[in-house]
This record gives sequence, C-alpha cells and structure tokens, in this order.
Amino acid sequence: MDITWMHAIVLICSGLVVGFINTLAGGGTIISLSVFMFFGLPPVIANGTNRVAVLLQNITAVTNFARHKLIPWTRTYRLSVPIVAGACAGAWFAGVMSNTVFHYLFAAVAVLFATLLLTRPERWLKERADLLAQPSRPLHYLLMFGIGIYCGVIHVGAGYMILALLVLGTGYELLKANAIKNFLVMVYVPFSLLIFAWQGNVRWDYGLVHAIGNIIGAYIGSRVALRGGAPIIRYIMLVLISVVILQLMGVIQPETIAKWLK
Repeated sequence: MDITWMHAIVLICSGLVVGFINTLAGGGTIISLSVFMFFGLPPVIANGTNRVAVLLQNITAVTNFARHKLIPWTRTYRLSVPIVAGACAGAWFAGVMSNTVFHYLFAAVAVLFATLLLTRPERWLKERADLLAQPSRPLHYLLMFGIGIYCGVIHVGAGYMILALLVLGTGYELLKANAIKNFLVMVYVPFSLLIFAWQGNVRWDYGLVHAIGNIIGAYIGSRVALRGGAPIIRYIMLVLISVVILQLMGVIQPETIAKWLK
C-alpha cells in the first residue's frame, strides 16, 4: 500500500509521541507497531520497519545528551559490544518467538520494572559511588548480551531492561543511565535493521516518514530529561508502564490506540 497524505500525517504525529516516550524511558515501540499493522504491514515487517525510526531518534537524543557530557564513553563502549552481539543473534531468531510467548515475557518484565520503580525510589535518583568505582562484572556483560537478544527479536520494552541493569547493576542515576541507554540502542539497532532489511522485512518509505516525527519527539524528550533530571523520568516511566500493563491485561487494546491515531 502506497503512503497517502493521511498515512504521512498519522505516521509523523505518532512518531513524535513515540520518539518522546522512547527517549525518556521506553515502550513507545508498541505504538509504532500498532500503527504499522493498522496500515496493513505484517507483524514481522512492522517489527523491521520500526527500527528505521528508532535509529534516527536515538542519533538525535544521543547528540543532545553527549553535548551535556552525560555519557561515560569508555564503560559505555564496553557494554555496547555484548548488546550488539545479542541483537544480531536476536534479529536472526525474530521469526521464532510466538506472540503468546512474547506477551507473557513482556508482561513479566513490565510488572517487575513497575515494582522496582515503586519500591525504594531513591536508588533510581542517586548514583551509587561504590558500584561506579568497580569495573563492569562478567555478569553485566552476560546480561547485556541477553538483553541484546531480546532487543533483536522485538525491541518493545528494551529500554526498561537496559535502564534496570545500568541503574541497579552498575550504579548510575537515572538521567545518566537514560543517556547511556540511548547510545546503546543507537549502536545495536543498525545491525538488527540490516538483518531485517536483508530478509526483506523493512518498508523504508513507512519507516522514514515515521522517523520525521521520531526525531522531533526525541529532541523534545532529551530536552525535557535534561531540565527535569531523574525524578521526571521516573514519573513518566511509571505512567507509561501502567499503560503497557493495561494493554497486556486487555484493558487497552493496541488496535484501539491505532484507531485513535487514525
């Protein structure tokens, strides 16, 4: 199906929302996938096409965060290696996971993350000097590789997993962890995108039009994060995760969101 002017408006407007959400936390991909599938793209092509906009939105966000010196480059580069390797493996196996398995996996992650955000919120808002002083452990690299596999398969909710590891495992406060997360996503997405494209599962026209909104949303989101710091990111994440949980419980249907955006 060719893109009409109405398609373009919906893709750009939804992309703005998704770029804002993904830059501040994560989970906006569920909106992108819903819109793509509503316009008739098969799930696997929607999954591949989404990565075009994700790449461009993260380039925008990382540029803004790096300008404010929020990314510790040496440690971040090291963590990027296992997540890229995992994403490549996950992209190859993207067609294996059933919708049912993904539904329960993502539901478990969303509920767990919401619980962690609600309990002892101070650990998300302050850096842990004791953890930051330690080099990354082999377990951190192993977990990042596992997250990379998940990111390569579906990407939805990947930001929550990366943030949890960076904050609770390595000691970064939420604002800096969010900047690192955007860089890691920016690095691994091109590899998974190339694999999806090689398999013929990317609609470049839809992805690039959607990316226009994503870039704008990412810029706004990164500015909001810089001004509001870690507390505002935590509150936004709580709201977004609550919406995701309601979707997974069937209270809010992804198709309904797509219709709202029509």
